[in-house]
Amino acid sequence: MAAVDPAYVTAKPVNPAGLPTSYEHGGRLTPEGSSVDPILVEIVQGTLASVEMEVETAIGRTSRSPMIRDAHDFRAGIHDRQLRKLTGRSYSALVHPIVRDYPIEEMREGDVFFHNDVYESEGGIGHLPDLCVTVPVFHEGEVVAFVQAFGHHDDIGGAVPGSMPSIATTVYEEGLAVPPIKLWDAGVPNRSALRIMTRNSRMPDSLAADLDAECSACLMGARRLGELFERYGREAIETSFDAILDTTTETYRREILSKIPDGTYVWEDYAEHDGVDEPQLHTQRITLTKVSDAPADPENGRPAGPRLIIDFTGTSAQAKGPINHCGDYVGGNFLKKWLAPILRNLADTPERMAELDVNEGIVPLIEMRFPEKGTLLTPIHPGPTNARTFVILRLLGVLAGVVAKAVDGKMPADQETIRYTGVYGKDLDGNDYLMREVLGGGSGGRYYADGEDTIHVVPDSRNLPTEFTESRFPFIVERLGLAVDSGGAGEFRGGLGYEKHIRMLKDGHFMSIADRSILACWGVRGGKAGAPFQVVIDPGGRDEREVDALADAEEIKAGQVVRIRTTGGGGWGDPLARDPELVVRDVVWGKVSAEAALRDYGVVLTGSRDAGDLAYDADATTAERGSRPAWSKEDDAFFDRGPGYSSLADGAAFAEVDKVDKV
Repeated sequence: MAAVDPAYVTAKPVNPAGLPTSYEHGGRLTPEGSSVDPILVEIVQGTLASVEMEVETAIGRTSRSPMIRDAHDFRAGIHDRQLRKLTGRSYSALVHPIVRDYPIEEMREGDVFFHNDVYESEGGIGHLPDLCVTVPVFHEGEVVAFVQAFGHHDDIGGAVPGSMPSIATTVYEEGLAVPPIKLWDAGVPNRSALRIMTRNSRMPDSLAADLDAECSACLMGARRLGELFERYGREAIETSFDAILDTTTETYRREILSKIPDGTYVWEDYAEHDGVDEPQLHTQRITLTKVSDAPADPENGRPAGPRLIIDFTGTSAQAKGPINHCGDYVGGNFLKKWLAPILRNLADTPERMAELDVNEGIVPLIEMRFPEKGTLLTPIHPGPTNARTFVILRLLGVLAGVVAKAVDGKMPADQETIRYTGVYGKDLDGNDYLMREVLGGGSGGRYYADGEDTIHVVPDSRNLPTEFTESRFPFIVERLGLAVDSGGAGEFRGGLGYEKHIRMLKDGHFMSIADRSILACWGVRGGKAGAPFQVVIDPGGRDEREVDALADAEEIKAGQVVRIRTTGGGGWGDPLARDPELVVRDVVWGKVSAEAALRDYGVVLTGSRDAGDLAYDADATTAERGSRPAWSKEDDAFFDRGPGYSSLADGAAFAEVDKVDKV
């Protein structure tokens, strides 16, 4: 076997959780310039993707809970023995906490490791319902790789069903936290540990079944990878691993980082509430510096050349409520891979964008700088984290916004974020039930196309099928469609969110963990913000009321309807520049109302949709648009945050950083 390059990345002696980090990680497996067969690299890369998909397919077919089986809110990942993520089809958790607590040389075939403790996960787990299993891959008696899966499970205990209490002020209210443990020891399950976890869950049977599915699928994946090593040998496979990651590094350096001009750019966005304090602007700020000729930094595994420096200084203090996210671990390793997909929008074409994977190869190109402990991104234990999506998903938009300032807006407007909605109570047979759903929303308009409708930001996830929910839970889905006018107006319109109506057949409770109910998905370069999230119980009835976006136990009576409208994506470009024919088409399709066609786009319609002769008056439209001021880059804000922003910003129409000439 070839000698290993000694330039490993060595973790600091103590991580932010105060735990020792004696393991080495991140370095190459083979020396720089090792010869590699390009055909074998293609075979290995295809096999990795195939194994990862086979693991996910097995979990999806053998799990029990709706969140895993039907909503597909789980991920598999494959990592090498240096803990580097090799696959790029999806994101995954980290192997670091396992190797930290269980040295590789002490692992045995058939071992399965488990953890969900946010503060001991090295940043790979965001909240306690995300349970993670990790299986080492062996070749000739030594660990050569890892197969991992983590997913959002129905219930792991805590103050409310679903383990996501919106008013939590400590992690102790959020459920059972398990540091890294050996769940299977050389093929023998740890029944005692499983019993402890299921005893703390309101859904013990589905939890046990899901964990069994995940452990079995990862063990199967480990066997598949072991066969790959047996077929081609360890040296050839590890040389291929390095080549795969090297290709990603070089591709992003050449095709993506080169599109960002050297300089420093600043932008920020906000979570609007934390469930405990009154709504306010919880700031997430990024100062982005692009350097084309950064010197080599071998101690931290960064090569010479182009580099992005992402500095989170200016991010708000740790929230009292559960919107905090532990990001400052392993140099932000998880966050780098989480945020990097946004950079793909700089690819030359949408087709090329779809070809770019995000694996460990992007890590050397990004340097992250975190503020001191005690912020939204650097919380101190036992700060609550169950709604950390308000921060970690918002950061995707902050990075998109700060890059948009650097490239004259050639990035998408703001997209939907995860929100959890659901109902729970007693079903028609008197048994406890919990239906929780991750409904998507609209993506942002782009400089070349409209945003997509009802997308789900978690890859491959989906809403629950109506046929399934109606057969299992005591309600009827009376409507599931597009929320008209929810997409932000623009030359390229934002995508639409969902509108879903649920009629209860028995008294129950509604739950919601969502943001963007006051603020909205921002528009860029003259585009307007999308419509915010909204839930109304008994719309049009005598008990009509709007429900807060953070709700744990809102009562719903039998016969009442819950109307859910999810966020629309932001618009891109001045709406007055949109082709009137596209506006007419949108009205015909029911995506834009006739009122909004005139109000938002200045298009004067003729005829009617019902009669089938809808059109527009060209002269009247030109006159109408001419009477309105066009968007100006010099005079107007580069971003539109919607009317809700001023209500939280002391009446300000926009933030100082929203002007494109501000750094």
